[in-house]
Amino acid sequence: MSRLEGVFARRNRKALVAYVTTGYPEVDITLEVVPILAESGCDVIELGIPFSDPLADGTTIQEASSGALGQGVTPRTCLEIAHQLRRKVDVPLLFMTYYNPVLRFGLESFCTACSAAGVDGLIIPDLPPDEASDLDGLSGAQGLSLVYLLTPTSTRERIRLVARKSRSFIYLVSLLGVTGARDNLPPDVESFVQRVREQTDRPLCVGFGIGTPEQAQRVARVADGVIVGSRLVQLIRDDASPYPRVRSFVEELRAALDTS
Repeated sequence: MSRLEGVFARRNRKALVAYVTTGYPEVDITLEVVPILAESGCDVIELGIPFSDPLADGTTIQEASSGALGQGVTPRTCLEIAHQLRRKVDVPLLFMTYYNPVLRFGLESFCTACSAAGVDGLIIPDLPPDEASDLDGLSGAQGLSLVYLLTPTSTRERIRLVARKSRSFIYLVSLLGVTGARDNLPPDVESFVQRVREQTDRPLCVGFGIGTPEQAQRVARVADGVIVGSRLVQLIRDDASPYPRVRSFVEELRAALDTS
């Protein structure tokens, strides 16, 4: 059983997935914060690879990505950080990136390097499943899970395709738009999750717009996992070692999920 499969095999525990922009605000901070996230209750860590044109991301992650790029953080830097983190944490590590950096690195070389670094999977928002056959095969050969996304406008046919190609969980985008914490989640989140649930038994994790324990709890009542990114990136930026605000926020999220 892979690390990702192990996360979703646990009964009575909803998965808490945390996103961080790798190398932001500094490389050493990523290396320090990720173990704190795991200790505080996160089950999966998304390591965002900085990119100059992050189409799916809102202002917070765009600024974090720009800041990391300005410090010289590259995909190779991120691979080295992942390798160091694998020595510190046992939770699954996923790279969240875009197709261009992977293509420039070389699909096979990137997958091989990810596996060697201890990365468990890839999330590539701008790579649709019907155009992902090359990367899908290469990632699978290295034991990497290629995580596909669905949106509220996904058709029944697209849901079936993603369900068929998924090897771990499916990433459900809660709303139309980009990442970023919001005051309110869409009223139809529950019906969206249910619509996908009718087509697959794969674990379903919901992200985009979740920034409070109350929102996380609401989503966890219908989904198998909750993904939190922008609010966490803000806290990491504004907090300082030993990161009490980050730890407290994650502990509150964990408690909310455990009582959902």
